[in-house]
Amino acid sequence: MPRRIEITPERIFLLSPAYAGGRRAQMIVSERAQLALAKKLRGKHGATIAEVFTFLSGLYFRGKIAYANAFSCTTNGHCGVFVITPTRGLVDARSTITLADLREFAAIDIDEADPRYRTPLEKSVRLLAKTSSPDCDIVLLGSVATGKYVDIFLKHFADRLRFPADFVGRGDMSRGGLMLRCAADRTELRYISVAGAVLNGKRPPKLTPRRYPKGWPS
Repeated sequence: MPRRIEITPERIFLLSPAYAGGRRAQMIVSERAQLALAKKLRGKHGATIAEVFTFLSGLYFRGKIAYANAFSCTTNGHCGVFVITPTRGLVDARSTITLADLREFAAIDIDEADPRYRTPLEKSVRLLAKTSSPDCDIVLLGSVATGKYVDIFLKHFADRLRFPADFVGRGDMSRGGLMLRCAADRTELRYISVAGAVLNGKRPPKLTPRRYPKGWPS
């Protein structure tokens, strides 16, 4: 009997952004800030958008990036994890940004009526829809109850746009903790289509606290 070949489906993750104009952002945008990340942002090569947004958002973004890195699957080395930004549309999570870039993000609100945000997002979404396989799932790790980016995604990805079913009823911190432990345990969540989904549900039980190695995920 011939051996059955398991084909891993392609999966790309879209991560909702961190707020670049809040108190934590002020800790790294000052030219006098001495935090290691602040110094890195001021340096020639900058810091990855993933590590900057993790600092700004904390557990929620830390969980999103760990989970997306663990379960994204693409061919030919294409990017499998994108971050929504206020001015650059979808950006490869491995991309580096500088202090000037972070200040640019802080100056623009995530508002679908603002062309400074919507135009680059539409452009990058159209490109991703065109270049990704028709069988590739596009999974949103973020709120599906807002039209700030969901409406644009649905327009171009339609039924391919999915999100974790276990997000329903959870707040941001609970989602972050859930994704972090799923990444650590290599246990993938179940995804459902955003189109027609029930977005509100009963709040699930609180997650049992868990400790992770210092610096994980790096």
